[in-house]
Amino acid sequence: MSKRGRKKGASGEQSRALLLAIAAEEFAHKGYYETKISTLVQKAGVTQPTFYLYFKCKEAIYQELIDLFSKGLSDLTNKSRLEPGIDFNSLPSRITKGLTGIFTFFSENQNLTRIGFFNSVEAEEIKKQLAIQIKENLISEVDNGYFQTELDMSLIAEILVGTIERLTLTKLFPGIKGPEEIASGIVHLLLNGMLSKRE
Repeated sequence: MSKRGRKKGASGEQSRALLLAIAAEEFAHKGYYETKISTLVQKAGVTQPTFYLYFKCKEAIYQELIDLFSKGLSDLTNKSRLEPGIDFNSLPSRITKGLTGIFTFFSENQNLTRIGFFNSVEAEEIKKQLAIQIKENLISEVDNGYFQTELDMSLIAEILVGTIERLTLTKLFPGIKGPEEIASGIVHLLLNGMLSKRE
């Protein structure tokens, strides 16, 4: 068996990571059905048996990419929850930081984001779970006295997911605005509204 065909230490992990990166690009731009294992191995410079050392089938590598995206997004959303005792004046910057983390993740992993947030059958479920996590964060933050109690946090969570989804496509991916600029705009709108200040 050639050295390329064996799963071995660091080089094996590099081959696996390379296959994942190439698969993410192919699935993101060609879709699931048009992506072929033969294309993945050719672009990675490995053999088909090498592919099957790491992944049972095309569906397995696709599902791993979706799971990587879903876990990364879920971890960032959990981390963005505001803990008790934050100075009220620092809330906008803390919220902006959490949202910036999500947009940065999307920006640095555009192919993964295209698959997990837009193209896959699971994308709708991932967005639904994101809305649930955001709602839970908001309810916790209401309990900590950061937001008004009479607001419908389910509605706000859905608004945020829709806003994140749209701005990712129209501003982030084309490079029109960066993660922090987008996050800052969302936070400014939600915390300060659109009405002009009247004296």
